[in-house]
Amino acid sequence: MLTATSPISSSNSGATHAPISPRDAQALLTRGGATLVDVREPDEHARERIEGSTLLPLGQVSAERLAALGSSTVLIHCKSGRRGGDAVGRAAELLARGISVRNIEGGIEAWRAAGLPTKVDAKRPKLGVMQQTQLVIGACVVAGTALGAFANPWFLILPAFMGAGLLMAGATGFCGLANLIALAPWNRAASSCGTSCNTAPRA
Repeated sequence: MLTATSPISSSNSGATHAPISPRDAQALLTRGGATLVDVREPDEHARERIEGSTLLPLGQVSAERLAALGSSTVLIHCKSGRRGGDAVGRAAELLARGISVRNIEGGIEAWRAAGLPTKVDAKRPKLGVMQQTQLVIGACVVAGTALGAFANPWFLILPAFMGAGLLMAGATGFCGLANLIALAPWNRAASSCGTSCNTAPRA
């Protein structure tokens, strides 16, 4: 599997899937030589984003959708680099078509640490929907286990239920709890990008 630290290049076309530093990425973008794609979730993108980036969540990334952007160089970024590396792996076949797909090392966190600008909407929740979901599940598991051990064994149903939900989410990609949390008042505004967000076209 391709990772963010596994550079691949095509000697025939000059295309490469090698990672790129934030500053080198900015220089390339400034020259107009690349398209920037954000593979985080919509709520993360709504909270903080790099100006001019196109939103394409990792679950929707494919070689065809990246090729449909019409650029010979696609720069990928996520929060810290891991999802970006996964996205590059999904686009390995584009090398043969002369299209470079490069992961920005360290994601938007490294971009910000390098002193490069981001656009922040302070009204959006600081924690993404998935982080909120993980906190709720963790709290329910801890509380249910403790109550089951010290109060009533029936409370163990709660962590068992949460575990079953995680199994279903992992198997199907659907998380009912995350969808429910996304409907919370503080998340509704972040559930879509609105008019300020660029969204990748469908292939």
